[in-house]
Amino acid sequence: MPNERRGVPYRQAGLMRVDNALVEEVSAPSRSHGSLLISYAVPGPSNLSFVEQLQLNIRPGTLVLNALGRPVCFCDIRPGTWIDAFFSPMRTRSIPPQSAAFLIAVRRSAQGPAAVQLTVGPVASVNPEQNLLFVGDRWNPERQTRFVLTDTAVVSSRDGTPISLGSLRPGQLVRVTHSTAQTASIPPQSTAYQVQVL
Repeated sequence: MPNERRGVPYRQAGLMRVDNALVEEVSAPSRSHGSLLISYAVPGPSNLSFVEQLQLNIRPGTLVLNALGRPVCFCDIRPGTWIDAFFSPMRTRSIPPQSAAFLIAVRRSAQGPAAVQLTVGPVASVNPEQNLLFVGDRWNPERQTRFVLTDTAVVSSRDGTPISLGSLRPGQLVRVTHSTAQTASIPPQSTAYQVQVL
């Protein structure tokens, strides 16, 4: 593929991440379950690069975002689409290997990562009336991040079941999928798209 470079997977926040993976096939038997067959680069000897494939299994708890950061159905993704993905480091030994997908972010182009990132930490406090979640050191605002949840943000339990923001309790460990943009305030503020209890 001219001018297109597949990304190399790496670890981030206890998960695997790959930026700029190519979707080879889409299997969407329903809107909530299915799979994406992706390809990515693997560095080899003598500055060579090899292409490998991985089947990302989609389940109800998988967050799929379009290039604007809005949730969409994974069934809208087509072969040839470039994505960023967060997935489990555990894989099957099948050909191709399979792994559970946690986040799929569709890219605008092959240049630059999608504008989402993950933060893992304990809940410091929750304000359901204002759709606010504070993550970090409960007693030190300088070591917290304030997340504003969008109207379409999904809050889910460990098993991916949707729950209310008010169900979260201080001290619970959560993974927040949010915008890379944040304010310079104390605590910094960012827009959250998904919160999952770990």
